[in-house]
Amino acid sequence: MPKRRYEILLPRTHNDGKPVSQEKFSQTRDELVAQFGAVSLSPQFVLGVWTHEGQRYEDESMKLVVDVEDLPENREFFYNLKLLLRERFEQIEIYIVSFPPDVI
Repeated sequence: MPKRRYEILLPRTHNDGKPVSQEKFSQTRDELVAQFGAVSLSPQFVLGVWTHEGQRYEDESMKLVVDVEDLPENREFFYNLKLLLRERFEQIEIYIVSFPPDVI
């Protein structure tokens, strides 16, 4: 079965600048492990700058990576997770990308 990699950027601060509690990261990590059996976290932070409705935002984000079977139900899981994470992390947007990995 072909695989698909999902990369999720989770911000360290809410849009208003207050820090995100570590519990929210742990909860998200544990949900992914419960669903797929594994998740990888990058120890360094991803720095991003973006604009929404004329307002500039600067983020430090944690990157989570999950490789799963390339199935419609897994894509739906990540679509629904994105909606949940926008609420959980109090964000305008949560960035999730997916692509087929070339595993060697």
